[in-house]
Amino acid sequence: MNADKNDYDLLYNPRLVVQDYQGAFDRWQRDSLRARARLECYLDVPYGVTAAEKLDVFPAAGASRALLVFIHGGYWRSLDKEQFSFVAPALVDAGITVAMPNYALCPTVGVADIVTQIVQACAWLYRNGGNFGAPEGRLFACGHSAGGHLAAMMLACQWPRYSPDLPHKVVRGALSISGLYDLTEIVKVPSVNCDVRLDEASALRVSPAFLPPATDAPLYTAVGGEENEGFHLQNRLIIRRWSTVHRADTLCGGENHFTVLDRLCDRKSTLFRSILDMVDW
Repeated sequence: MNADKNDYDLLYNPRLVVQDYQGAFDRWQRDSLRARARLECYLDVPYGVTAAEKLDVFPAAGASRALLVFIHGGYWRSLDKEQFSFVAPALVDAGITVAMPNYALCPTVGVADIVTQIVQACAWLYRNGGNFGAPEGRLFACGHSAGGHLAAMMLACQWPRYSPDLPHKVVRGALSISGLYDLTEIVKVPSVNCDVRLDEASALRVSPAFLPPATDAPLYTAVGGEENEGFHLQNRLIIRRWSTVHRADTLCGGENHFTVLDRLCDRKSTLFRSILDMVDW
């Protein structure tokens, strides 16, 4: 995929084009504190052996229709699950059990290591979700930004190769919001790749755009209307490359890379309805 512009930082680094991104982070933190205070939750549940391999679970209100793993963004190098609890209340109220994993961050680890951690988290949730009232075999993924990349990677995962006890379709569908799919583009973004440290070969190995979907599990996509052009380029690319499983795309008009998540908290929004469509598919 070739960009028309030469400044890849402006194409792909939202902190350079959104003036008050810190205000969004502060609001997320406040709303997440309120969410954890209001909702039933199980915090820092280990899904692996390292300090980073923990997740939070928010059981559905009433009978659970699905288990949704929400994967946070931060360009694989920043942020934490506790900053994203704010997306749970609307989902929980709609009867969806929500799990939010943490993962180790670059440059301490590489992107491939993070992919493996999220595979591990999803396998753990597949096996143990019933302990939190989630229905068996109803695991879905949703991610934002780098988390959108990781959600798509779960649809490319060949699960029985990871563990023979797992079925081919562990994750039954994914919604990627402002996701990244061709990571060779990130190699060209100095302000990001200084920490992520991808090269052409390692980027190709973790690029959903160059991997086949492992099953017919549907991919839903979304992007904010006011996002950096790079995210629109990435969105168009995965829609084209994964046309056999791509189900729907949502353009969130007027939203930037950070405010787009507000739509996920609004039960009347098209983005929220795409979650319901996915888990009921």
